[in-house]
Amino acid sequence: MKKRQEVYDLYWYFAYERQNIFFKKMNGEPSPWTNDPILQEYKFCNSYRVNDRVSQYLLKNVIYNSKKYSDEDMLFRIVLFKLFNKESTWELLLNSFNDITLKTFNVKEYSKVLEKSISNGIKIYNDAYISCANKVFGYDRKHDNHLALLKKMFIEDRIQDKIVNCKTMEEAFNIIKSHPLIGNFMAYQLVTDINYSEVVNWKEDEFTVAGPGSLRGIKKCFIDKGNMNDEDIIRYMYEHQDEEFKRLNLKFKRIGNRPLQLIDCQNIFCELDKYCRQALPDLKSNRTKIKKKYIAKNEKINYIYPPKWMI
Repeated sequence: MKKRQEVYDLYWYFAYERQNIFFKKMNGEPSPWTNDPILQEYKFCNSYRVNDRVSQYLLKNVIYNSKKYSDEDMLFRIVLFKLFNKESTWELLLNSFNDITLKTFNVKEYSKVLEKSISNGIKIYNDAYISCANKVFGYDRKHDNHLALLKKMFIEDRIQDKIVNCKTMEEAFNIIKSHPLIGNFMAYQLVTDINYSEVVNWKEDEFTVAGPGSLRGIKKCFIDKGNMNDEDIIRYMYEHQDEEFKRLNLKFKRIGNRPLQLIDCQNIFCELDKYCRQALPDLKSNRTKIKKKYIAKNEKINYIYPPKWMI
């Protein structure tokens, strides 16, 4: 493989500096938390995916909310949340039905609540990533097709019985991906979030998938991948992180003693692509601008992690 060294080094710098911002914010230090003008102006995800706002909401409100759920209810809750990926949509459904479980899931009633919200001009999907929206189940509305998907997955196909018996993340990924409206990227996000729960305990370093943003970042970072595929490149970054931070004299602060995982290294390529749009605009891709400016929020997040990580 042949690296574009300037961009390759930027990958490690971004991971380091974004993590420093995370710790400074968490510790209550005043802004600005960085001297980097690009990181000051634009919104970027955390170096660790689990620290992003939606992931933290998922952990606190969907998975570890002090209630005890069956394995099938937990899997249903996670998949439902991630299809919309929006906290306000989860809270809308929760307030409408008191709790969200497979036992009380009713496609028509859920559809009514979501349709009313849309008619009031309220977005029910997070635009951070766009979930597939074709009419495979015959409905005009995206949410109706997703509700039909949930019915097919959990009631007709009983996917939960298969997932709990999967030995690896890849095995579960292939089962989830076999369903309509779910591509590689969404399936990888889903198995990652399912693995946050106590339902399964798959090894995180065995499997990864390069998403669309990650592919753009890899292309900017490497002139030639040689005989490696995109997933090999992500694994290379995962396996060489300590030596690269050391080479660049970057004292990267881990979460506990947890190194960046494959999912994190994949995500950082996506954020690198965004960062390069400003830092190195001559490196062209099909995206030329960063969509979201950074807007500071005053609320303090109390971060939690899956207990099995022992952080």
